[in-house]
Amino acid sequence: MANARDIEMKLPSLDDLFSSQEERDDAKLKRIYEIPLDEIDPFPDHPFKVRDDEDMMNLVESVKANGVLTPATVRKKEDGRYELLSGHRRFRACQLAGIRALRCEVVEMNRDEATIFMVESNFQRTTILPSEKAFAYKMRLDAMNRQGQRTDLTFSPLDKKLRSGQDLANVVGDSQAQIYRFIRLTELLPEILDMVDEGVVAMRPAVELSYIPKLQQGLIWESMELEGCTPSYAQAIRMRKMSEEHKLTPEAIDAILMEQKPNQKERIVLRGERFSRLFPPDLPVSKREDYVAAAMEHYARFRERQRSRDDAR
Repeated sequence: MANARDIEMKLPSLDDLFSSQEERDDAKLKRIYEIPLDEIDPFPDHPFKVRDDEDMMNLVESVKANGVLTPATVRKKEDGRYELLSGHRRFRACQLAGIRALRCEVVEMNRDEATIFMVESNFQRTTILPSEKAFAYKMRLDAMNRQGQRTDLTFSPLDKKLRSGQDLANVVGDSQAQIYRFIRLTELLPEILDMVDEGVVAMRPAVELSYIPKLQQGLIWESMELEGCTPSYAQAIRMRKMSEEHKLTPEAIDAILMEQKPNQKERIVLRGERFSRLFPPDLPVSKREDYVAAAMEHYARFRERQRSRDDAR
């Protein structure tokens, strides 16, 4: 199959096709090529996850039957390769379908323009995880700040930051305060951030935990895993304060997590290695209760069959 560079060489120049510069500029934004997958690189630190789930398998079947209906968007890199701005799921679907090239629109953008475009295009997804929002907002705000840099002495960096945050809020729909809460999540330990994505740890406690050093976050995560409980907002605030006062020890973390919460008047806590080793290693904390309930129901049916056999003797 001919690569994208071969295709470009066979096309007439824009000067031959169009008489005005405006027409030529517009044409540049609408070039569609079949670009080999091995010439396309993912966007650096792409914050949106591509999963091989049921939706992906449906997309693979659609691509096999109909091809890629909506072109992906790429930009040409200095080394001659292409960088994927939108269409990471379509790219993966082509890989799984055994298709070697992807229909792409080639655009000309610098790094910051590409970052903003990448975030905007991926925000069209129906489901976006908190972690995806967190890193996407951070990348886009950083790009906006770089684009809005000023050199005059009357312009404060704080003013620029606040102005960029409000500009972003006007575009994405989340408030400026909520945007900065999401960005704080990028400071979380990956294991705790996964718990936020799973809905196990709520947003407000997670933001407070993000201010605690990673080493202590690791201790908090271990305690949450062991005890099977997560901190409330008030508890997370106390942990943050104790951390700032250098008083957040493993014992203090355990004591705080084991406190009775208003919505947890009665609970059974499975402590220690004896129980934790019985759970599948890839089982989220949020699913442990269902796992224990299913195991108990299975054991109850076993006991009932055992009693029936004893009565029959």
